[in-house]
Amino acid sequence: MSGGTPYVLIDGTKMERNLLKMADIAWENGVALRPHVKTHKIPGIAREQLEAGAAGITVAKVSEAEVMADGGIEDIFIAYPLVTEAKIRQVIRLGERVRLVVGVDSLEGARRLSAVAEGRMLEVRLEVDTGLRRTGVLYDEAVGLAGEIEGMDNLDLTGIYTYRGAVLGGSRTLELEKAGLEEGQLMVSLAAQMREQGIGVDDVSVGSTPTAEYVAKVDGVTEIRPGTYVFYDRMQARLGTCSLDECAAVVVCMVVSRPAPDLAVIDGGSKTFATDVAPGAEPLNLEGYGHIVGYPDAVLERLTEEHGMLSVDEDCDLEVGDTLQIIPNHICSTVNLHDEVYFAGEDGGVEEMRVAARGKVR
Repeated sequence: MSGGTPYVLIDGTKMERNLLKMADIAWENGVALRPHVKTHKIPGIAREQLEAGAAGITVAKVSEAEVMADGGIEDIFIAYPLVTEAKIRQVIRLGERVRLVVGVDSLEGARRLSAVAEGRMLEVRLEVDTGLRRTGVLYDEAVGLAGEIEGMDNLDLTGIYTYRGAVLGGSRTLELEKAGLEEGQLMVSLAAQMREQGIGVDDVSVGSTPTAEYVAKVDGVTEIRPGTYVFYDRMQARLGTCSLDECAAVVVCMVVSRPAPDLAVIDGGSKTFATDVAPGAEPLNLEGYGHIVGYPDAVLERLTEEHGMLSVDEDCDLEVGDTLQIIPNHICSTVNLHDEVYFAGEDGGVEEMRVAARGKVR
């Protein structure tokens, strides 16, 4: 931490427990674990996930896949539709080095993959929208699209996948067990319909950090793809997925001003903390932008670019120069704001780790 605060600090012992916890969930239910590395974006941590029992990894972008391949990862799923010739050619080149699976969610996207592949077989999975209304073919149209993709040259359709998160019946929810079971049942039913039509679907890939424990129990699910579990965060604690004490990542900040008895200002603002999980939004109803460890009554209520404003009790003992540890609402987007994180090991030493895939948006 030669540059001082603010910085992201990772508790290595807690992280290791989190990795083993999710690996046990997968093993006990007989499903593969393919974690999404968007949370950490660090090849070294991806390798630790594989050593703990993961079968491969998931990424969102081709550039992330390249960073992970360069870091020694050999089994990668790009869970994102690729529709430009340049990116498809990147994937073909990368597929010569590692096992690569790519996502597709439209007839046009499949046609483009098929045309650019030019005699090289691409392993693909069909993305299905199960309620998040993001990418993914509409559920009722998935069987028809799968049939068309299976007949295309250069494409090997091996599975289906979805990302749903904590959604139940189309709405965000805190009922994680019901959400996970519904997610799994929707996808297993869809796979069965495809098989009835003679479409070969081996993999049914589902599951986010909050639903993984439950969706893994659905017979017919073959793979779960949680990401945030590696560190957890305040959002996951509010969902009930973990406790605050299990959160392995904190942002260390310094109090730089006490301009009023009820106000403390820290040196971390919106360029330090993610703001995509905002305070007050249903169903989480979080108060502020993070949990201040040791000061449960303090609220990180406002952020500007370089300042964080904490509402505190007038008798709060925080002074200029004090450091604070804050568990952010959303760790994935927070890590992506930092060039490096600092990893605290069991021996008390601290190691700097470069966030190698930070900013890989293409």
